[in-house]
Amino acid sequence: MESIKVRQRVGQDGILHLDIPVGLTEREVEVMVIYQPVSSPKVTGRSLERFYGICADDPIVLDDSGISESLDDDLAGAFD
Repeated sequence: MESIKVRQRVGQDGILHLDIPVGLTEREVEVMVIYQPVSSPKVTGRSLERFYGICADDPIVLDDSGISESLDDDLAGAFD
């Protein structure tokens, strides 16, 4: 027995569509459905409101001094 966990949306018609993995085509299978409703927040557009104040305790400071050379000192081998 194998199990597959999927997250799908049931349409207004009450029909749940399942995409079956390629290895299960042209075979007879027994299926048992156990469902759990999930609540997902409605997203209307790309709003950044939920991130407002995220850096309040650690503000980003911009100045005119540019990039510090000391930032590159310890990066040798960091991306190997």
